[in-house]
Amino acid sequence: MKILLTGANGQVGFELQRSLACLAEVIATDRNGLDLSSNQATQSCIAEHKPDLIINAAAYTAVDKAESEHDLAMQINAVAPTVMAEEAHKLNIPLIHYSTDYVFNGQNSQPWLEDDKVEPINVYGETKLLGEQGIASKNAAHLIFRTSWVYGQRGNNFLLTMKRLGVERESLSVVDDQIGAPTWSRHIADATAQIIAQAIVSGNVTEFFKANSGIYNLSGGGQTSWHGFTQAIFSQLQLQGEKVAELNAIPTSAYPTPAQRPLYSCLNNDKLADTFAISLPNWQQSLTLAMQ
Repeated sequence: MKILLTGANGQVGFELQRSLACLAEVIATDRNGLDLSSNQATQSCIAEHKPDLIINAAAYTAVDKAESEHDLAMQINAVAPTVMAEEAHKLNIPLIHYSTDYVFNGQNSQPWLEDDKVEPINVYGETKLLGEQGIASKNAAHLIFRTSWVYGQRGNNFLLTMKRLGVERESLSVVDDQIGAPTWSRHIADATAQIIAQAIVSGNVTEFFKANSGIYNLSGGGQTSWHGFTQAIFSQLQLQGEKVAELNAIPTSAYPTPAQRPLYSCLNNDKLADTFAISLPNWQQSLTLAMQ
């Protein structure tokens, strides 16, 4: 089996290379090897490699910058995945794509279901939603995984920022009224690999994807705030002998950003568990593993 992987040097893409290594031949591409701003380059890459499965782990993830770089975010997050889905349909192969909790407006009091009303409140969420819709419109067999608050030990993410600031500063103020579920990139990759393994065991990968096509929430268990997430990070640092900053809780209104953030981002993962018998650990367990 041959898998074409985009975004191979990103948080999820890097972990996917490890998770998929025993399942298939992985053709890993990054922005240097595949320019997703060019639809022709995307089409040519797929035609050249003739994969059995495409996994799109590439994305424009700079939420605040997206407000001023709308066209670039739209190309990477919406247009490129749609092109991939069109090519996948032509080749009769499946596509896996990753989306986000930011397709919702955050005005909820219980975890979001896959078929809840989508209403993004920033450009990033808007472009990711258009990517989902573009993929669905091309009738390719596909799995779209919506995840949330992704972190890992590489790239730019909240965990690495807090680890750095926690030991550099004497005090730190973090938002306490945005609620979500931190999700370790390695567990996203491992869950993806387990689902692909199920497809292989089924005897017909494309038919397995066709039978299960759709959107699935894929996030860590439980919930916390950015402040609570930081507290947990600092606790792990202290166990490692680090002296950490004094931590203060602040409301979103005290930390204005170019892009508005949803206040409630927790995702209901029951559909994933019911369909594939897979669920991610509680976010605190995952964080402990990640930091060890």
